[in-house]
Amino acid sequence: MASGSPFDDELISAAARLVADFAARGLKLATAESCTGGLVAGLLTEIAGSSSVVERGFVTYSNEAKNGMLGVPADLTARCGAVSEPVARAMAEGALKHSLADAAVSITGVAGPGGGSAEKPVGLVHFASARRGGAVAHVEKRFGDAGRANVRRAAVLQALAMLAETAKADD
Repeated sequence: MASGSPFDDELISAAARLVADFAARGLKLATAESCTGGLVAGLLTEIAGSSSVVERGFVTYSNEAKNGMLGVPADLTARCGAVSEPVARAMAEGALKHSLADAAVSITGVAGPGGGSAEKPVGLVHFASARRGGAVAHVEKRFGDAGRANVRRAAVLQALAMLAETAKADD
């Protein structure tokens, strides 16, 4: 663990690289988090100077929060389920629409230990990243029933990787 931080050194290092990259490019970011409950935003704000990069974070754990805070259509969550590619994409787009950020990442999944099904097992997580004026990227990961903390940690690392790629979208 980094001294005084709830996050381990690997997470802190990844976040520090991302914050430095976004700062060097003059970019701001937003997060739209469901199963990670704000861990990505929390990790990023562990980094000194992150206030120049982190524009805002949305913790949208419920469908109502996804609908109300991000503008995810209620019929989309009803039709596809909260843990789906279309909802992840809509969350990332909504985070951009409802912020001043240049880039956004969204995370929605089943961290466990319960809540999974044959179609959407524990460990299934959908991610989307978006750049203002650009395309929305999607990644689906199946981390398996590795335990809630491990699924959430893996999801945080994936979200950071997607944000790093999104920052380079104009290179």
